[in-house]
Amino acid sequence: MPSIVQFSAPRLVELVECEQQELTPGTVRIRTWYSGISAGTELTAYRGSNPYLSKSWDVAQRLFTEGAPAFSYPVVGWGYSEVGEVVEAADDVVGLAVGEVVYGIWGHRSDAVVPATAVMGRQVPDGTEPLHGIFARVGAIALNAVLGANLHLGEDVAVFGQGVIGLLATRLANLSGANVVAIDHFGVRLETAKAMGAHDVVASNVAGGAAESIRSLTNGRGVDVAIELSGNYRALHEAVRSVGADGRVIAAGFYQGGGAHLSLGEEFHHNRVQIVASQIGGTPVGLGTRWTPARLVSVFMDQLSAGRIEVAPLISDIVDAQQVAQAFRRLDEGAPQTMQTVLRFEGAPA
Repeated sequence: MPSIVQFSAPRLVELVECEQQELTPGTVRIRTWYSGISAGTELTAYRGSNPYLSKSWDVAQRLFTEGAPAFSYPVVGWGYSEVGEVVEAADDVVGLAVGEVVYGIWGHRSDAVVPATAVMGRQVPDGTEPLHGIFARVGAIALNAVLGANLHLGEDVAVFGQGVIGLLATRLANLSGANVVAIDHFGVRLETAKAMGAHDVVASNVAGGAAESIRSLTNGRGVDVAIELSGNYRALHEAVRSVGADGRVIAAGFYQGGGAHLSLGEEFHHNRVQIVASQIGGTPVGLGTRWTPARLVSVFMDQLSAGRIEVAPLISDIVDAQQVAQAFRRLDEGAPQTMQTVLRFEGAPA
């Protein structure tokens, strides 16, 4: 029987059997090799803090409202960073062949039937390690934030949070010609940020706050723009403090609960700071229709296959899918050495 990862209750996750999906016209069957765990979004499901678990999402109004939660335990089907082999294709499918290795979104499951159009053109490029295809989605999230920052050659940007997406944003901002200041609590992640192209690094727990150190590095003027990717309200407040007058903050973290540490009457008000949300469901409005979420994925993977982005150092744990409970427990503990955790399904290359 196929298997799928299920959040059964807060902090209870397991691999359970599921029904095999039926192949229908226009679809392909994929045997999953690898599936990357999101240390942001998926931990909110693991911890029970995701707003979809406590409120109703009104699709038409685009509002969270009180009422029956959008999701309830057990929750299945999460996961958005998959790589696998096409093992079966409907008779009407063209452009995809059995045996090809593709990346996409079909959840933490051993076997998936998806529309062929969902993975068309998403074959892992020749010469690229198949495992690295799990970074397509998180790379797109990082690129979306960097595009939202609207960086120019020689500008200063602070990237708060040097987890997987933050480190990718640091690299992409560097490739865009910006001078990057990387901020994180953990020294090991700051060292990795240097390898990814950060010009300077700052510990988030430095006396006086990271913003004071950032202003010292920029001769007092502050950075042109800050990108916040940790999802921590203290970090968002420091990001606001770090930019100069009329500066801009790209809030790309998945913030939970209320912002007790975000003091909008201070630098935000006095320096006329803009806070702009970045979320993978859409691209920066200033880019118009030229950019789409699909193009974000394509561009990031082009950079990866060209060797401009190195993702191997970001993979800290590759575990068999049966060990999913231990994997989430380790991510929840927040060990600084734990970065990208990958579930390996049966049949994946040794």
